Amino acid sequence: MGFGLAATQASAADLSEIRIDWATYNPVGLLLKKEGLLEKEFDKDGIKIRWVQSAGSNKALEFLNAGSIDFGSTAGAAALIARVNGNPVKSIYVYSRPEWTALVTGKDSPIKSVADLKGKSVAVTRGTDPHVFLVRALADAGLKDGDVKFVLLQHADGRLALTRGDVDAWAGLDPLMAAAEVEDGAQLFYRKPENNTWGVLNTTETFAKDHPDVVKRVLRVYEQARKQALADPAALKVALIEAAKLPDAVITKQLERTDISKSRIGDEQRDTILKAGLALQQAGVLPADADIAKVTGELIDPSFGEALVQ
Repeated sequence: MGFGLAATQASAADLSEIRIDWATYNPVGLLLKKEGLLEKEFDKDGIKIRWVQSAGSNKALEFLNAGSIDFGSTAGAAALIARVNGNPVKSIYVYSRPEWTALVTGKDSPIKSVADLKGKSVAVTRGTDPHVFLVRALADAGLKDGDVKFVLLQHADGRLALTRGDVDAWAGLDPLMAAAEVEDGAQLFYRKPENNTWGVLNTTETFAKDHPDVVKRVLRVYEQARKQALADPAALKVALIEAAKLPDAVITKQLERTDISKSRIGDEQRDTILKAGLALQQAGVLPADADIAKVTGELIDPSFGEALVQ
């Protein structure tokens, strides 16, 4: 069903600003911000764009739940955990397929495998893809959460704790993980790219229902930024270096493991996120009585992406 011009104007007219996040783990969003593409798109409507930094998926989801942003960047599994816990988010777009998390230890650490973490301390940000990745890695190695000491820190503080030797390991996140490798000689001792659950852009159920045309326009502009990033990787790198305030070598490493070739959200993301959700349920992180398949279906909303291919 198409939206007529009158409906579009009415829906845009009752908005004075669109609040959207930026995050160093979402390079496409950084290029979007730097180029002022949303500002150009909505200027004619008199709508301002307000940018808010998300330091991790957990922060983006807190902001969405509190109604302080309209669009937030997260990992797919993080959005699922939030939705299971009653946060009415909808995942509407893919900004990357990253290998942005791995388990990390210091350069001279004796830790070489997940099994070696028994009795050790690991820095992790709860409710993010690194947290999900860590829980799944422990389960696969036959360890439980109680076998290791979780030290709950935001991503940047986790890196710092590892560098200082305050923790034995860290569930890392790029670009901070890449910085730890390049600058501190940190080791990625456990990697599993397929357990990284896509970078997804989310909105709230309310915003999607009240402003469907605005959501479609935001995604069209996001798509413009993604295509620009693919056409000019150097510009993408510059935007990321400026925002993350990290050197070229670090950002190069991050971008090497970030695929931005897909943007439509659908079955592939649903399957990956569902697998992560079921693994988390088995590990006791999500309630045993939660219908993970149903909630994943409610989370993933491919309808707005259909406008991108028309």
